[in-house]
Amino acid sequence: MDEILRELDAEKAQITVSTEIRRFNKPVTIVQGLQDNKDVLSITKNLKNKIGTGGTFKEGKIMLQGNHKGEVAKFLIALGFDEKIIAIR
Repeated sequence: MDEILRELDAEKAQITVSTEIRRFNKPVTIVQGLQDNKDVLSITKNLKNKIGTGGTFKEGKIMLQGNHKGEVAKFLIALGFDEKIIAIR
Protein backbone atom coordinates (compact mmCIF):
# COMPACT_ATOMS: atom_id res chain seq x y z
CA MET A 1 0.00 0.00 0.00
CA ASP A 2 2.84 2.40 0.83
CA GLU A 3 4.41 1.81 -2.59
CA ILE A 4 1.16 2.77 -4.32
CA LEU A 5 0.93 5.99 -2.30
CA ARG A 6 4.55 6.86 -3.13
CA GLU A 7 3.90 6.24 -6.83
CA LEU A 8 0.84 8.49 -6.74
CA ASP A 9 2.83 11.22 -4.97
CA ALA A 10 5.59 10.87 -7.56
CA GLU A 11 3.07 11.28 -10.38
CA LYS A 12 1.66 14.41 -8.75
CA ALA A 13 5.10 15.84 -8.00
CA GLN A 14 6.36 15.76 -11.59
CA ILE A 15 9.15 18.24 -12.40
CA THR A 16 9.41 19.11 -16.09
CA VAL A 17 12.56 20.57 -17.65
CA SER A 18 12.06 21.82 -21.20
CA THR A 19 13.46 24.30 -23.71
CA GLU A 20 11.56 26.89 -25.72
CA ILE A 21 12.72 29.33 -28.36
CA ARG A 22 11.79 32.85 -27.29
CA ARG A 23 12.61 36.37 -28.43
CA PHE A 24 15.35 36.88 -31.00
CA ASN A 25 15.46 33.11 -31.62
CA LYS A 26 17.15 32.46 -28.24
CA PRO A 27 16.61 29.25 -26.21
CA VAL A 28 15.14 29.42 -22.70
CA THR A 29 15.21 26.49 -20.26
CA ILE A 30 11.96 26.22 -18.27
CA VAL A 31 11.58 24.24 -15.03
CA GLN A 32 7.99 23.55 -13.92
CA GLY A 33 6.63 21.68 -10.92
CA LEU A 34 8.64 23.27 -8.12
CA GLN A 35 6.02 25.85 -7.12
CA ASP A 36 4.99 23.78 -4.07
CA ASN A 37 8.56 23.88 -2.75
CA LYS A 38 9.04 26.73 -0.27
CA ASP A 39 12.74 27.12 -1.20
CA VAL A 40 12.11 27.76 -4.89
CA LEU A 41 13.66 31.24 -4.82
CA SER A 42 16.80 29.85 -3.20
CA ILE A 43 16.88 27.00 -5.74
CA THR A 44 16.56 29.54 -8.57
CA LYS A 45 19.43 31.64 -7.22
CA ASN A 46 21.72 28.65 -6.69
CA LEU A 47 20.86 27.23 -10.11
CA LYS A 48 21.73 30.51 -11.83
CA ASN A 49 25.05 30.70 -9.95
CA LYS A 50 25.93 27.05 -10.65
CA ILE A 51 25.23 27.29 -14.38
CA GLY A 52 26.46 30.86 -14.73
CA THR A 53 23.44 32.26 -16.54
CA GLY A 54 20.63 34.74 -16.04
CA GLY A 55 17.14 33.74 -15.11
CA THR A 56 14.06 34.35 -13.00
CA PHE A 57 11.15 32.69 -11.19
CA LYS A 58 7.77 33.82 -12.54
CA GLU A 59 4.29 32.31 -12.63
CA GLY A 60 5.44 29.08 -10.97
CA LYS A 61 8.28 28.50 -13.46
CA ILE A 62 12.03 28.89 -13.30
CA MET A 63 13.23 30.42 -16.58
CA LEU A 64 16.94 30.33 -17.44
CA GLN A 65 18.65 31.89 -20.43
CA GLY A 66 20.07 29.23 -22.75
CA ASN A 67 19.69 25.48 -23.20
CA HIS A 68 20.68 23.88 -19.87
CA LYS A 69 18.33 20.87 -19.56
CA GLY A 70 20.98 18.33 -18.59
CA GLU A 71 22.72 20.61 -16.12
CA VAL A 72 19.41 21.52 -14.46
CA ALA A 73 18.47 17.84 -14.08
CA LYS A 74 21.86 17.02 -12.50
CA PHE A 75 21.51 19.98 -10.13
CA LEU A 76 18.02 18.92 -9.00
CA ILE A 77 19.19 15.34 -8.42
CA ALA A 78 22.12 16.67 -6.36
CA LEU A 79 19.60 18.64 -4.25
CA GLY A 80 17.83 15.38 -3.41
CA PHE A 81 14.97 15.28 -5.90
CA ASP A 82 14.24 11.78 -7.18
CA GLU A 83 15.40 11.12 -10.73
CA LYS A 84 12.06 9.42 -11.49
CA ILE A 85 10.04 12.63 -11.05
CA ILE A 86 12.25 14.73 -13.35
CA ALA A 87 11.08 14.68 -16.98
CA ILE A 88 13.33 16.22 -19.62
CA ARG A 89 11.52 17.30 -22.78
